[in-house]
Amino acid sequence: MVQDTKRFLSYICPHCTQSVIVERDLFSLAAAPAHVRCPCGKSELGVEFKPNLVQLTVPCLFCGREHTVSCSSRAFIREKALAFSCAASGLDCCYVGEEGPVYAATARLEQAVDKLGEDAADNGAFLDEIVMEEILSELRDIAARGDISCTCGSKRWGFDVHFSSVDLYCQDCGGKYRIPAATADDIDDLCCKTSILIRGKEK
Repeated sequence: MVQDTKRFLSYICPHCTQSVIVERDLFSLAAAPAHVRCPCGKSELGVEFKPNLVQLTVPCLFCGREHTVSCSSRAFIREKALAFSCAASGLDCCYVGEEGPVYAATARLEQAVDKLGEDAADNGAFLDEIVMEEILSELRDIAARGDISCTCGSKRWGFDVHFSSVDLYCQDCGGKYRIPAATADDIDDLCCKTSILIRGKEK
């Protein structure tokens, strides 16, 4: 099987709120730091390959700051989709991966941005109270069946509830699994899962 040498990167510009999605060749990304600029010219996403990891500088629509995030080089090159989040809001701020998953994730993020534009943030503790309630209810059902576990072999887990997502974490290795809780599509996705496997931390 031939490794795909293309990566799609996306973020939403905090100045014009336009989605910026570009295709980049892995070889060019690895050769020199890359800058993905919004057509409005007021923001850009930075990508730089370092020893064993890739560092991204992401302008954030939700908190107005720039986030510096990183992942392993292997994950950046091979994963179908990687999501990087704003710690303040819990919402994703950048995606990297294959064309289909990146476009689909960006479309969902646009829905969340639309809700924020309707001042949903002022109405309660969550971006969408009903969506969060359904997500937590579905999680309770999966947990009751004992179908939440980690790739490290542990079944001891906990969770943190954020503004628009729920983070499951392994109590033994610290691995995390993020469940979006912003739109009706997020409910549908979770309802399709019979079990949840937390990805354990690489040793």
